[in-house]
Amino acid sequence: MIILYVILGIILLILIAGLLISKDMNFEKSITIQADCEKIWPHIYKLSAMDRWSPWSSKDPDMKTTLTGTDGTVGAKQSWVSKVKNVGEGSQTIANLVKPNLVETKLDFIKPFKSKADAYIKLSPNGNETIVTWGFKSKMPYPMNLMKLFMNFEKSMDAEFGQGLAKLKELCEKQVLFEPMGLKVGI
Repeated sequence: MIILYVILGIILLILIAGLLISKDMNFEKSITIQADCEKIWPHIYKLSAMDRWSPWSSKDPDMKTTLTGTDGTVGAKQSWVSKVKNVGEGSQTIANLVKPNLVETKLDFIKPFKSKADAYIKLSPNGNETIVTWGFKSKMPYPMNLMKLFMNFEKSMDAEFGQGLAKLKELCEKQVLFEPMGLKVGI
């Protein structure tokens, strides 16, 4: 009987802890790219362009995507379905565009977990280069916020966002390198 009370006590403590743990989930990562905002903009303002450097697109080359609306305009929506667990299912909708400095999107995840997030990509000029900041803001409902006790979301997000930003950097710097020679790099 004592074991049952101990187990119930532990469960109760965990549930109470969930009430005290923040439900906010915010993350951002930046990289410096040797290109001006105008050269980077074509790689970020369209959902299809984001696919070229998204770490999740490369995890599942067989992912099915559907685009509704006009890509690169507010209201354009891309939905995806993947059999890869960490890619899952959901949609991303362009919510705001401020050329050439800001893209804001709304993310609706269906699988592996239902959630919503406000994502953004900010371009900040810094001399002959640009600081690109990619991030999101979300809320984890109770009791899902308890996962913050047991999982290091920042570590996972840092690795994935880092991969995506590194690929964006490569695409943009390759474009800046080859265009002066008259060679066109696909956008």
